[in-house]
Amino acid sequence: MGSAALSLDQADKMVENVVGLFQVPLGLATNFLIDGREVLVPMATEEPSVIAAASNGARMAREGGGFFTSSSGPVMRAQIQAVGIDDPFGAKNRILEESDRIAEMANQKDPMLVKFGGGVVGVEVHVLDSRIGPMVVTHLLVDCRDAMGANAVNTMAEAVAPEIERITGGRVHLRIISNLADRRLARARAVFKAEAIGGTKTVQAVVAAAALAEVDPYRAATHNKGIMNGVTAVVLATGNDTRAVEAGAHSYAARSGLYRSLTRYEINGDGDLVGTIEIPAAVGLVGGATRVHPVAKAAVSTLGVKTADDLSRILAAVGLCQNFAALRALSTEGIQRGHMSLHARNVAVQAGATGDAIERVAARMAEEKRINLARASEIIREMTQG
Repeated sequence: MGSAALSLDQADKMVENVVGLFQVPLGLATNFLIDGREVLVPMATEEPSVIAAASNGARMAREGGGFFTSSSGPVMRAQIQAVGIDDPFGAKNRILEESDRIAEMANQKDPMLVKFGGGVVGVEVHVLDSRIGPMVVTHLLVDCRDAMGANAVNTMAEAVAPEIERITGGRVHLRIISNLADRRLARARAVFKAEAIGGTKTVQAVVAAAALAEVDPYRAATHNKGIMNGVTAVVLATGNDTRAVEAGAHSYAARSGLYRSLTRYEINGDGDLVGTIEIPAAVGLVGGATRVHPVAKAAVSTLGVKTADDLSRILAAVGLCQNFAALRALSTEGIQRGHMSLHARNVAVQAGATGDAIERVAARMAEEKRINLARASEIIREMTQG
């Protein structure tokens, strides 16, 4: 993958006002067994320990058969907001009465998507009270197949907006995709054998740690951030929209009105740890940077995925694995043990260490438990003078 670099010319065709390229380390997480298949997982991240933790967690999951996944299918929502309506509930019913025709109008905007089995599969209408009065919000449910779907969904929403105005007698404002992709869910499950992860005490400790994230939004925020350490790294590596996936995950975590964890942990009848996750995963293999960025194309090839659905399920497995690894570390030796050894290398480099000196300076700081820039500089001076 290292030779498949993005050129300035390619970058200039992707975004505006290009002045250079910003590189992020790309690594491979190993040991993943997903639905019986060995998977090497490309991860693009600047954060130390993420890839190592994912690989370690995946290794521990293997004794229980690895990760088992499922999904709900690639359906996204378009929202069409209408205001200034005298009879919002009557308008809701009128829209539903003409839902088949509305769907047909939308599908005419993307015949290729329809040809491949996608297109509008349903229409929902929601009446909402707001500080500016009632709103009637129509949702087009669009099967996006192997695309993330933003362009197709937005085009469809704009196409049917005049018809929504005619039916309701109101004014349409927003016509846009929703990133709360609650009809595009990916799920993963794993059984972590007690003997493989440190015994019964570790199993109980992980369950206790996870329970806090289920009821406390302060803990849930960090808990879910750890999940997204893995998910976002794979999303970025494959050229997908990291912000859309992050927005979907965090809004899904708050759908009950309280921000909660995206994973659950239980103890089964054998005393082993069972972890599960369910997350929105709005990713695609068609369009966007996935087909343009050479590294993204190489990452998709490495994963061996054929559909966007395949990719979404890998994201769920990685998210669960990343979360388990973090909870296990927090519940046993603490998160800093592995993290700080890698952090020490970064500090050594910042202080000016090069070559073999990086490891020597990092090892000395780790041994002394004094990992900071001042101490790294002192050690470098001592080595130079000695």
